[in-house]
Amino acid sequence: MPTRSAAMLPVPTRLLPRRGLPFGRAMLACLVVLAVASRGALAAPPPTSPYLEELTWTELRDRVHAGATTVLVPIGGTEQSGPQLALGKHNQRAKVIAGRIAQRLGNAVVAPTLAYVPEGAITPPAAHMRFTGTISIPEPVFEAVLEATARSFRQHGFRDVVLLGDHGGYQKSLERVAAKLNREWAGQPGCRVLALVDYYRVTQTDFVEALKAKGLRSDEIGSHAGLADTALMLAIDPTMVRTDAFEQAATAGPRDGVHGDPRRATAELGRLGVERQIDRSVQVIRDATRAR
Repeated sequence: MPTRSAAMLPVPTRLLPRRGLPFGRAMLACLVVLAVASRGALAAPPPTSPYLEELTWTELRDRVHAGATTVLVPIGGTEQSGPQLALGKHNQRAKVIAGRIAQRLGNAVVAPTLAYVPEGAITPPAAHMRFTGTISIPEPVFEAVLEATARSFRQHGFRDVVLLGDHGGYQKSLERVAAKLNREWAGQPGCRVLALVDYYRVTQTDFVEALKAKGLRSDEIGSHAGLADTALMLAIDPTMVRTDAFEQAATAGPRDGVHGDPRRATAELGRLGVERQIDRSVQVIRDATRAR
């Protein structure tokens, strides 16, 4: 059945223009009536996204005034993760999981993901910088960005800034920035900074134990671009995983950026880690904000 356009919708007789009006004025009156009648159907619903960058500034301001005073700052990194995982692995994981954490908390929004982090010396290249596509910035620059970010949110009325890092290499930086700002703001009403190290730590502890309980070996699980890393990405965004490169990754080894064996990775296994990250993060954030 063909869909009727707004022009085909019946106009209530009582709203039709009176007889005797000039044709142009009559048409204008009809258009005004239709516009008013359809305004409710065309109005956009209230924004529900947890992501700050998808809101207008007035929508965000109103959320803060209504009690959404926790902001999660997802921190990723752009680095190689073997032939089977896209370079933006950390960025996508941090953004998606931060969004789910915010929805569980109910009083939080998510800042834009920070994709530029310390990854080792650039010249001569060290660590992940040996592989094409990795981006590295100096540690002091990284910490300065985090500090300025937290100060910005404090200025806008947020009471809790949560630094949520998906990469292991910069966890100490998150703690240093949080400690510095909390010392400076001690005794002042307003904002506190939480370095959510448990978000990352659970992937190295509880998640690993859960995988072992499923019969997976430590050498498969790995520490980078292995089964654990790949399973987490399959659970979050399988489009960023190249399953046809699993065999290549399994034989690549550390020289080619892989520590582990991804061949038995599945989204179901990855969800074991994602659920633990969300549960633990929500608990830690609630405990920290409740203690204030």
